[in-house]
Amino acid sequence: MTARGLLIAAPRSGSGKTTITLGLQRALARRGLTVRGLKCGPDYIDPAFHAAATGAPSANLDSYAMPNGLLAHIARDAAQASDIVVAEGSMGLFDAVPGPEGHTGASADIAASTGWPVLLVIDVSGQAQSAAAVALGCRAYDPRIRIAGVILNKVASARHERLVRQGMERIGLPVLGALPREASLILPERHLGLVQAGETTDLHARLDALAEAVVAAIDLDAVIAAAGETRLPAIADDDTPPLPAPGRRIAIARDAAFSFVYPHVEAGWRAAGAEIMPFSPLKDEAPPEDSDACWLPGGYPELHAGTIAAASRFLAGLRSFAETRPVHGECGGYMVLGRSLTDTDGVSHAMAGLLSVETSFAKRKMNLGYRRAVLLADGPLGPTGTALTGHEFHYASVVTQGDDPPFAMVTDPHGSAPAPAGGRRGLVTGSFFHAIAMAGTS
Repeated sequence: MTARGLLIAAPRSGSGKTTITLGLQRALARRGLTVRGLKCGPDYIDPAFHAAATGAPSANLDSYAMPNGLLAHIARDAAQASDIVVAEGSMGLFDAVPGPEGHTGASADIAASTGWPVLLVIDVSGQAQSAAAVALGCRAYDPRIRIAGVILNKVASARHERLVRQGMERIGLPVLGALPREASLILPERHLGLVQAGETTDLHARLDALAEAVVAAIDLDAVIAAAGETRLPAIADDDTPPLPAPGRRIAIARDAAFSFVYPHVEAGWRAAGAEIMPFSPLKDEAPPEDSDACWLPGGYPELHAGTIAAASRFLAGLRSFAETRPVHGECGGYMVLGRSLTDTDGVSHAMAGLLSVETSFAKRKMNLGYRRAVLLADGPLGPTGTALTGHEFHYASVVTQGDDPPFAMVTDPHGSAPAPAGGRRGLVTGSFFHAIAMAGTS
């Protein structure tokens, strides 16, 4: 049996989607339902919160970077393993990049492809009946989707709620709940989003508090009734992983400094027969010797640069590993493969020196967006000419690129000219690019 589903979305970022999504997921799980969470777009952090809230795995759905088959596989697996799917949108419901219809990265693409109705979270602070005009615009903007109702957030008073509800009644959209302004419901954040689930103090107590706030303010029966049938295209059996497995036994750095690995990537590697072997650089652990490839994910090495620089067993083991086996670093992992990393205080820390790049977090500059990367040499992610879809999201900057040849040529969806990215030396490769899926060959 395939579960019904919902997409929690909003007209803009900062409306409270994540806290309300987590509260709903936790509240429904506490009712005894098997709940699966999914996250629209390239977000490493929120799926870990979904998993903590529901007690079940979460994953990403990305209409720009993922082919239809991968989208369908992820949505189908979640729907077949649960009683209800509660997916979370990203940014505003229709925020997108140029692309074919259905493949723009918009959360609305996911609602359209799965058939899941949208629950629209509206931050009503500073407005009353005008919130209904916003909701009406969202309902009319895209005929592919259906908005099943609204949840009001940051309601100031009973009178405020009454006025907002009057507007919603006028346009015929049901209000499924209204949450008051409550600072304690806000989860702690840092520069790349929420503080990671594994680092959030009293996480389960916070999730329980969110669930209790949701139960008090939102009609859970109405939410369940609003869920729609999951509609997916027929998909052929395909054992090809989203990304090539870099080895049969893959050593993956995994701790507070290295945590940004997409669930669908690891799942694809395992399905292809690879074994994942985690180790912790922050605990001064080297890549396991019986591995045949090493993967350094993104994360927050800039917050732990001193600890990494002092991790002599890790650094020596990584250098030795790279002499005979491939090592790849994404974003934060790329920074650690370089010569040095300058932290937010301006202190430079020596890194592995396997690539010649030097990076700095002292002067923040956000780099954000989808990318298409074409590999310039054979490597762990494929042969020369392999095209990958993915994204960048970092505040660090390159101080010195060094003399390594580039890892790939990258473009963005807005028509940018191809530009060299990252570096490669021997069996070591890395860049700020986070790979999501294969995009064919050039």
